[in-house]
Amino acid sequence: MRIAFAECVFDSDTREVFRGGGALALSPKAFELLELLVRDRPKALSKEKIHGTLWPKVFVSDASLSNLVAELRAALGDDARKPRIVRTVQRFGYAFVAESTTADAASAADREFRLVWETREISLTGGENILGRDRKAVVWVDDPSVSRHHARIVVAGLEAKLEDLGSKNGTFLNGERIEGIATLGDGDEVRIGLATMTFRVLQETGSTQTVSGLGRRARTKKP
Repeated sequence: MRIAFAECVFDSDTREVFRGGGALALSPKAFELLELLVRDRPKALSKEKIHGTLWPKVFVSDASLSNLVAELRAALGDDARKPRIVRTVQRFGYAFVAESTTADAASAADREFRLVWETREISLTGGENILGRDRKAVVWVDDPSVSRHHARIVVAGLEAKLEDLGSKNGTFLNGERIEGIATLGDGDEVRIGLATMTFRVLQETGSTQTVSGLGRRARTKKP
């Protein structure tokens, strides 16, 4: 199973979790907890069930599970007070609440995300792509209306999501200022400061198909 959520990708087959394009160093128990919550999403799991799965026939305190959840949230960039990924169900247990999509590795390999800005086409890589006035940004916009780290586009699996990074002048998607995280679609207009770009999704179409009649027309065309 391979799914994308927030800026992360979870892969149960390779037992890896990626965030921002980099692999996370999760403890084995933290990975097992995430796998358990992901498999039963969006169902809330009781502490008793989690204990029985992670520590079968072994007594451990509730603090052990709490510490594991804290490790998982820290690695995934989640916040216990405003959870986007792992929600605490008071006096019961925990639930995986992030919006997720199946990340098909083969399909993802055939898909490319780009930003078209004036005469430039900028390829976006897996993970975090910073847009801003910082020279190290993937999309460098040297303009005073743009913050150093203005916004970011996170590519995970088959999705790309846009997020403002607390910029002074805001980030706009199709003319509307965004709050939080917005999923991008082919042809969407992204504006930071005075720079307006078009988000494009390029997909391989497979092998070249034979179209009947093309050869005949080519032979009869006069120079």
